[in-house]
Amino acid sequence: MEQKHKPSDKQEHEAVAVHDETKPKDAETTKGKLGRRQYDKELERLHVELVKLQEWVVHKGLRVCIVFEGRDGAGKGGTIKAITERVSPRVFRVVALSAPTEREKSQMYVQRYLPHLPAAGEVVIFDRSWYNRAGVERVMGFCSEEAVKGFLAAIPRVERVMVDSGIILVKYWLEVSPEEQTRRLEERIDDGRKIWKLSPMDLKSYSRWYDYSRARDDMFAASDTEFAPWNVARSDDKRRARLNIISHLLSQVPYRAVHREKIKLPKRQKADGYRESNHPMRFIEERY
Repeated sequence: MEQKHKPSDKQEHEAVAVHDETKPKDAETTKGKLGRRQYDKELERLHVELVKLQEWVVHKGLRVCIVFEGRDGAGKGGTIKAITERVSPRVFRVVALSAPTEREKSQMYVQRYLPHLPAAGEVVIFDRSWYNRAGVERVMGFCSEEAVKGFLAAIPRVERVMVDSGIILVKYWLEVSPEEQTRRLEERIDDGRKIWKLSPMDLKSYSRWYDYSRARDDMFAASDTEFAPWNVARSDDKRRARLNIISHLLSQVPYRAVHREKIKLPKRQKADGYRESNHPMRFIEERY
C-alpha cells in the first residue's frame, strides 16, 4: 500500500526522486536474518539521506507527520530510534503520550493530539497515536463500542483535513508474528535493560491476540484511505524492517540536498594572557 502524495508542479521540478537512491545496492538474496555488518552499512547510508531530508524539510518549511502503530513488541521503538539517532531532535520530534488525564478524558478525543501536529520545518513521529482508540482502548475495554465506531467513522475526515492543510501524513503498521512477539516479550523478562517495556498492560494485552487482530482489521477497513493509507511492514526481522521503513519514508517526501558552503574551521583566538583557573574542578570518578 504505497502512499500517494501529489506535490505541486514546483515541488516536482525542484525535488529529486529518491526511490532508486535509497534501495540497497548489495542486499542479501537469502531469506535469513540480515547480518549486523550489512545492516550497519545500509543504515549509515540511509542516515545520510535522512539528514538531507531534514535539511529539505527545514528549507521548504514542510510539515511531516509519521504514525507508528503495531502490537506490543512489534519493533516500533527500535524503528523510531533508528530514524532519529542521527538527526536533530528540534526537527524530528517524537511524541509518545501517556494515559489521558481526567481533564483530557473530558475533551473531544483527538483534541490532545492536535497540539503536537507539526509546524513548518518539523517532522513529528507519533509512537502510538490517536489510533489508541481503535486498538488498546477498544481491546482492553477502556472505551465503549459506540465510541470506537464514532472514532472510526470520524478519523478519515480528520486526516483528510490534515492532508488538505499540507501535512504529509505517513502511517505505518508493524506486523509481527505471534511466535516472534512471544520471543521478544519473554526476552524482556530477563533483560534489565528492557524490563521497563513490559508493563502489566502488556501482559494483559498479550493474551488477546485475536481481539487485537479483529481491532486491526476494523481499523484498516475504516482508515486505509487513498489520501492516508496504512503502510504495513513485516517486522519479525527488526533490522530489515527498520531499513525498509526508512527507505519507504524517504520515498514519501520529495527532497534534494540543500546547497551548503564548504565548511572550514576558523582559527582559534590567541590566549591573550589567559591562564587556567586554580579552582578545584570536581571531576567524576574514572571507573573505566
